[in-house]
Amino acid sequence: MTDKIKRQFTGIVASLAMQNTAVVKVDRVKIHPRYKKRYTVSKKYHCDCRIEGIKVGDRVVFEETRPLSKTKRWRIINIL
Repeated sequence: MTDKIKRQFTGIVASLAMQNTAVVKVDRVKIHPRYKKRYTVSKKYHCDCRIEGIKVGDRVVFEETRPLSKTKRWRIINIL
């Protein structure tokens, strides 16, 4: 039986307003197809946050998991 590889992202904690949930913002750089200009695209993910000592602005690594609620499908695994 082969295990499916889980996607992992690195982002910055944007909010800790909910219980056991952190909103993590991930920025990535895209290049315009015609003009070749670089621009930043960001997306926010709701992550399960069971690690003590996380603050807004921390850089974290998170991976996908089973659905934990309506919007949570990610779990924080490490603080960088």
